[in-house]
Amino acid sequence: MKKQNYKLLNCVAALSIIAALANGCSSDNDNTSPTNEPDTSDNAGEFVSVDPTKFVDGALASEPTIVDCTLGDGTETRCYQIVTVGVPADSAVGPFCPQNITSEAADSGIWLDGSGTLYQADGDFIVNLPNIYNDSNWQLYDAATGNVNITDTQEACEAAARPDVDEQYQNHCVECSLAYVDGGVSATYLIPVTPTPADTVGTVRNVGVSLNGVQLAGPAPVDAILSAYTIAAFDDCGGHVNPNDGYHYHAATGCTESSDTQVDGHASLLGYAMDGYGIYGMLDSDGNETEGLDECRGHSDETRGYHYHAASAGENMFIGCFTGKTVAMSTGPGGGPRGAPAK
Repeated sequence: MKKQNYKLLNCVAALSIIAALANGCSSDNDNTSPTNEPDTSDNAGEFVSVDPTKFVDGALASEPTIVDCTLGDGTETRCYQIVTVGVPADSAVGPFCPQNITSEAADSGIWLDGSGTLYQADGDFIVNLPNIYNDSNWQLYDAATGNVNITDTQEACEAAARPDVDEQYQNHCVECSLAYVDGGVSATYLIPVTPTPADTVGTVRNVGVSLNGVQLAGPAPVDAILSAYTIAAFDDCGGHVNPNDGYHYHAATGCTESSDTQVDGHASLLGYAMDGYGIYGMLDSDGNETEGLDECRGHSDETRGYHYHAASAGENMFIGCFTGKTVAMSTGPGGGPRGAPAK
């Protein structure tokens, strides 16, 4: 049976290395002062609402329903309640860490640290870590055998996820199995039926949900990960598993962006943000990035109204902020414990 995790994913429990296991966070609609003004063009308030039919077959545990909900500023509205099954409906999970320093790209995943560079986390990458980070303390493999140090048990996975990583799990490639979370973590999302523009932009802690039913997580805590000489490898789809939230994405690598092709060559829809606006891929059909995006990576056009475009995979983010209001934390069904972003 799938493990049930009834919570609003705009404020998820988190881990430090695989996810920062810390309590306490505020609503995703916490305000920040923008450095650039969000899109204020004539059609900035227009939008294409969440379309439940866009989700990939098998992505959802049940048909989406419309329920009463409350936004972070107390506004009463109506939301789609979307329940996912906890695993991607259209792609496999893994591989993550390379097994040996001879492992090639096909047998390993990727790594991103927010610098803008997307690394192929193969054997050569493991060997080259001291040069990449200019630190000779990196040694993620056995020099005699070439085998990579991997957290290959549930105990090791959970120990490496603590904020104070046990010394024995430093210099490890950290990965967790779906078997540790009963095959997947079902999650419930409340997303406004009608997006409501916010007066100021909101902080992103959890981004939203992909069309294939996977959590679009906020930035991974790469500083904490690297400080323990660990690499929490992602698979080629930009996802990995933690013991609390299960499988989730930290980057858009193209795995979800073919689900809803746009007839005008615009980048494909990959999912929906927690404020109700659509999130599209970074590049259009000609390989060009959309220009004129606001601070949150959003803009408007005549076909889609206001919407976001995902950042490049190496940036450790999907979008920069929310321009719309998100749902307040709930303590009832569909709500859940407060926490930091998923890792």
